[in-house]
Amino acid sequence: MIKVIAISGYKAFELGIFKKDHPSATFIKAAIKKDLITMLDDGLEWVLISGQLGTELWAAEVVFELQLDYPDLKLAVITPFLKQEDSWNETNKEWYATVLAQADFIDSVSKKGYEKPLQFRVKNQFFIEKSDAILLFYDQEKEGSPKYIYEMATQYQNNHAYPIHLITFYDLQSIVEEEEQKRMDF
Repeated sequence: MIKVIAISGYKAFELGIFKKDHPSATFIKAAIKKDLITMLDDGLEWVLISGQLGTELWAAEVVFELQLDYPDLKLAVITPFLKQEDSWNETNKEWYATVLAQADFIDSVSKKGYEKPLQFRVKNQFFIEKSDAILLFYDQEKEGSPKYIYEMATQYQNNHAYPIHLITFYDLQSIVEEEEQKRMDF
């Protein structure tokens, strides 16, 4: 049973998305929602993100939407280090602040600011060890930052029952087609 799921994936800029409400975000959120609803029906209680721009903050928005029908669902934002948003633009800082304001739990793995890339690896390890499964927006055909947590999760699977749920570009294409079909039927 999956009680805690870690969610990660591409950062917005890796997808060429520079606005949180870009039309593509609608389909990414729909894919996340589809997977989460299945898990909620099986007892999901917590969603764990690190607050990265892109997939993770869109996942937070999905959680807030789902909380209307699943009030027991909780969101934890556990950053790799303190003040990760310091170098972000004002619009992204506001988006992040909105997510933090609604989160059920907030903490940082490292109690210091950014020092070195190892902090991201430590965060990935923490997420894998503290969750029952991971949901990743990642497609092996398109390299990107999710590759690192994906590789760590697959290694972890060698000794643990740890489901890895992937959202690929093929999955997104299916959702786009489903949405188009709904519009045509309407």
